[in-house]
Amino acid sequence: MSSTYGTLFKISTFGESHGAAIGVVIDGCPAGLEVDTDFIQAELDRRKPGQSRITTQRREKDEFQVLSGIFEGKTEGTPISLLIWNEDQRSKDYTHISRQFRPSHADYTYQEKYGVRDYRGGGRSSARETAARVAAGALAKLLLKQLGVQVQAYVSQVGTLKLETPYQQLDLAKAEENAVRCPDPEMAQTMFDFIDETRKRGDSVGGVVTCVATGVPAGWGEPVFDKLHAELGKAMLSINAVKGFEYGSGFAGAERFGSEHNDRFYTEPASGDGKPRIRTETNFSGGIQGGISNGEDIYFRVAFKPVATIMQDQDSVDVDGDPVVVSGKGRHDPCVVPRAVPIVEAMAALVLADFYLRNKAARV
Repeated sequence: MSSTYGTLFKISTFGESHGAAIGVVIDGCPAGLEVDTDFIQAELDRRKPGQSRITTQRREKDEFQVLSGIFEGKTEGTPISLLIWNEDQRSKDYTHISRQFRPSHADYTYQEKYGVRDYRGGGRSSARETAARVAAGALAKLLLKQLGVQVQAYVSQVGTLKLETPYQQLDLAKAEENAVRCPDPEMAQTMFDFIDETRKRGDSVGGVVTCVATGVPAGWGEPVFDKLHAELGKAMLSINAVKGFEYGSGFAGAERFGSEHNDRFYTEPASGDGKPRIRTETNFSGGIQGGISNGEDIYFRVAFKPVATIMQDQDSVDVDGDPVVVSGKGRHDPCVVPRAVPIVEAMAALVLADFYLRNKAARV
């Protein structure tokens, strides 16, 4: 089903941008996991609209309700249902496009597929749906935390403004100290000013989110079609406005010779557990080889296009194929990447939680 993701740790999201509510059903979460509801709410707060003048001014508290699956602060092993009410819809902002196709939106393709579409804020194709993913991803993060696995993302590019510093040299916690979610304060301010100027012109701009997963042990993933990096790519490309995914050296690896690019193995001396650990001297592989984690950091980049809705008139056609001028109205992000950071983290956590459970089932 198109609204369901995962094999063992499985989620199904529901709801539309201007419907009564959105939510998620999580199936396969192990019983006995302590649920920190404050943490889940904090993750939703990182994604919610209205955070600054460079994000959409739609006002949603995004407070969630637990409908099932959690008892006395712990998961029961049964389906978990989380609900988030919509409170600040302005459906009248979209009546003018009820018969028009907005450029680079899903209006036309949804109409062609289903013969009907919810034009209010994009309906099911709205980024509003991702709040449900963030709620589920927060639960996955809590599961991974018990295993010593952490997922952190940050904005590494806005338009042509690029943060070139390798993630190993950054304090990723600083990303939460500014509205752009870039861990370099000086670059963050430059990015903020650029996004704000773009907003004032009624335009939008794209960017890149970099994500790093640490503490993932060797052995997570599946060969051939369910490779770990393939599932990460699928998860990221399912996020609204995503146009590209690369992990490890990515496209830059195509410029190297094998003698430069190969990650050579070495044995690290035994640590507290008394076992030596096989490591790699470099990590061009991005922590994944043969579709399976090798114990090094998993890192990847996700490219987001400029937000399709801009506050400028654009030529298009209506449902009858007649020429029209589409006028931008409503409340929209001039750049999606600051609010996309927790979404990228959530989807990565869901993939890793699923592969953790699949790996447990793969061997005695």
